Amino acid sequence: MTDSGKTCWVVDAGLIPYGPACQWQQQIVEARKAGAIPDVLLLCEHSHVFTLGRNGKREHLLVSDDRLAQENVEHHATNRGGDITYHGPGQIVAYPILDLASHRRDVRWYVEQLEEVMIRTTADFGIAARRVEGQHGVWIDTPRGEEKIGALGVHISRWVTSHGLAYNVSTELRFFDWIVPCGIRDKRATSLERAAGRPLACADVRERIIAHFGDVFERRLERVPRGTPAEAVAASSCAQSVIAAV
Repeated sequence: MTDSGKTCWVVDAGLIPYGPACQWQQQIVEARKAGAIPDVLLLCEHSHVFTLGRNGKREHLLVSDDRLAQENVEHHATNRGGDITYHGPGQIVAYPILDLASHRRDVRWYVEQLEEVMIRTTADFGIAARRVEGQHGVWIDTPRGEEKIGALGVHISRWVTSHGLAYNVSTELRFFDWIVPCGIRDKRATSLERAAGRPLACADVRERIIAHFGDVFERRLERVPRGTPAEAVAASSCAQSVIAAV
């Protein structure tokens, strides 16, 4: 078993389709449950995709399957909480795989910590973001009214977390018009670029998210290559096989 302590691996997966990312995430979850690896913060961007949470309604997807196919946009059901949302290039997706037994066994606290990461990140760019009572995610005030800049949806099994947050940096906002985002009508999504009024690089924003994540969750961050979690799982499996054979 790995002594996780206060270490959290940070893995940057780059641009990756949603399906493979979910499969990979689940493998990391199982390894974390087994104690084979420490906490992991998996960061990526996704190809265009709509995802429907456990509480989601199919009618909140406002376009046909034919239109999705024409635009090369995928659609996936997931086991996270929440309704429907959009992921795509220019949006930073963070999947923390944490054992809350070593943090705090409190789902509400965990959700608020993820929101805090996004609030602090937004403040770094001179923009005030906030929570809205009764609505998960992070919101900002704009000339168009209250708009959502960051969404979240989580899944927790045996106190190990999966899924996480999606933060709009330079996202193509037109895709949010194809859905009822998070099941909330008459509310629009925005992006950090739009709010700041200038181009922003996802790489720069990602660094701020990573830094604030470490501070908020009080973890020592260790950047590791993409293959590290898989290698750790394989090593752990080999070790278990040897033990079983003795």
